[in-house]
Amino acid sequence: MALTQLRKQEIISNYQVHETDTGSADVQVAMLTERINRLSEHLQANKKDHSSRRGLLKLIGQRKRLLAYISQESREKYQALITRLGIRG
Repeated sequence: MALTQLRKQEIISNYQVHETDTGSADVQVAMLTERINRLSEHLQANKKDHSSRRGLLKLIGQRKRLLAYISQESREKYQALITRLGIRG
């Protein structure tokens, strides 16, 4: 379920703000979204995996906090990011 190093590099290169950016809020939200999507697929197949469900809820909360931060900084940047990721805002 963990992201491979290659997939992380792809996400970073797609969402980085500048050339050496590896940890901006945009990149973090994109990484969390990828992890959430993978964990959601896992939970659809394994409905009784309650510890993974708790982890999923923690990831969703963390992403929600980061999105709130981005929304406070720039509403346009927030709207562009959620449409690009395909998530509800």
